Amino acid sequence: MLAGRTSAPTWLDSPVTGCGQLPEMILSEFLVGTRPVGTAHPPLVVAEIGINHEGDPAKAHRMVDDAADAGVECVKFQTHVVEDEMIPNDVVPGNADEPIYAMMQRCALSAEVERELKAHAEERGMVFLSTPFSRAAADRLAELDVAAYKIGSGECNNYPLVKHIASLGKPVILSTGMNDIATIAPAVEILREAGVGYALLHCTSLYPTPPELVRLGAMAELGAAFPDAVLGLSDHTTTIYPCLGAVPLGARVLERHFTSDMSWPGPDIPVSSTPAEFGELVRGSRLIHAALGGSKQILDLEKPTIDFAYASVVTTTPVAAGEELTEANLWVKRPGTGEILAVHYRDLLGRRAAHNLPADRQVAWSDLADA
Repeated sequence: MLAGRTSAPTWLDSPVTGCGQLPEMILSEFLVGTRPVGTAHPPLVVAEIGINHEGDPAKAHRMVDDAADAGVECVKFQTHVVEDEMIPNDVVPGNADEPIYAMMQRCALSAEVERELKAHAEERGMVFLSTPFSRAAADRLAELDVAAYKIGSGECNNYPLVKHIASLGKPVILSTGMNDIATIAPAVEILREAGVGYALLHCTSLYPTPPELVRLGAMAELGAAFPDAVLGLSDHTTTIYPCLGAVPLGARVLERHFTSDMSWPGPDIPVSSTPAEFGELVRGSRLIHAALGGSKQILDLEKPTIDFAYASVVTTTPVAAGEELTEANLWVKRPGTGEILAVHYRDLLGRRAAHNLPADRQVAWSDLADA
């Protein structure tokens, strides 16, 4: 928990209503372009290209094509306007060997390159998203008319930036790594007050994240605290399995880093997935979503299977008229096409045959003397 914050800063237009206390307009799903995102829809799989291009537009364009070929619906970049994002510094991220300032200067793409990448993604039938790390970056994306904004975990409690992005009027996908319910709540209130649809992505900001620290149980906490949120997972493990496991728990946005080649340099490459893996993630998440819901009842469509798989009550030896039916001459065998199924077997014991019955006869109620 950061600084014990449990309420909104004083500069917010209105106080935090509190977890679960919702304004009049509740948005439990929203559109990213024309793509609905919410509980009733298959997960939106986001290929986080991020800075895996290392500042090379050719690599960025190749990853757009490879993601499209894999069946991905959405590619996401990072928009860095370095002078508006940070002051010169020598802080080295835990997953890198150079200062963040130098890294961002090297990897930042120009506005024109981002415009070309957006056009390329849309030509391939995908949604282009990007994470703005500053006001200038958000304004640049607004000029590109992006369908939504992604806010990274580091900016989840950067309430001034969240407020600026929310004011742009598009849906927001908010990662929540390095934050708890108390620090997420003010950001959520900003989004609610702006009237924009939003998703909260559970995230662990470790690169890579050990499986035991993924903590998928946190998704239930997010859902309980913010019932109007679409839930999701931003995953930093080295496999697609946590994303697939998150789908039955309610995740409808799945984000992983994407690369065309695991041998490329870059701090996020070790936690990235290849086009082939993303293809499996897209197919698997859709299949799991399709399998959700329902109730435990017998389906009409199961009738052909019932006919051969169920057992019917049958005679095991010839039975003479008037003879008592016992375990010695009556048992249950497939198929299930007989009139009396195995569930009624014990009901027949002790009753008598109405007429002669051959062996292996599926017994009918009319075969019973006292029927």
